[in-house]
Amino acid sequence: MHGVIFHLAFPVFDLAEAKRFYVEGLGCTLGRESAAAMTLGLKGHQLVAHLSETPQKRPDRIYPRHFGLIFSDKGDWKALMDRAATAGLKFYREPSVRFEGTRIEHDTFFLEDPSHNLLEFKHYTFDTAIFGETGWKSVGEGGPEEPVR
Repeated sequence: MHGVIFHLAFPVFDLAEAKRFYVEGLGCTLGRESAAAMTLGLKGHQLVAHLSETPQKRPDRIYPRHFGLIFSDKGDWKALMDRAATAGLKFYREPSVRFEGTRIEHDTFFLEDPSHNLLEFKHYTFDTAIFGETGWKSVGEGGPEEPVR
């Protein structure tokens, strides 16, 4: 196990559907289960799906809320993309390249779980874009801007 792992709790409206999506579809490991929640392992990190009675509407856009993973190996990113497609998971945004030709270029796709939670999976062309490349002010939607000098 890692020295530090990330934990994220999120709402779901049908535990059985969520289990199919995350375990059978994404390949998460299943941990503890109760009538109100389940723990999931996603590449060594802990997700907890909590049953919610308040339905969430389908988001109109990917911002401000989504979660996911950044892959250091593009082959691993592609393998998950292929797994999601083969499992028939719902792509909210098809695979694409964002900020192409810049230092913040990355491959990305978004999935939508049965409770309308959005998940992003990406691979950066340059590792420095993950936390660096602070001269670029583009974050999220919109095209790349000129780097601040």
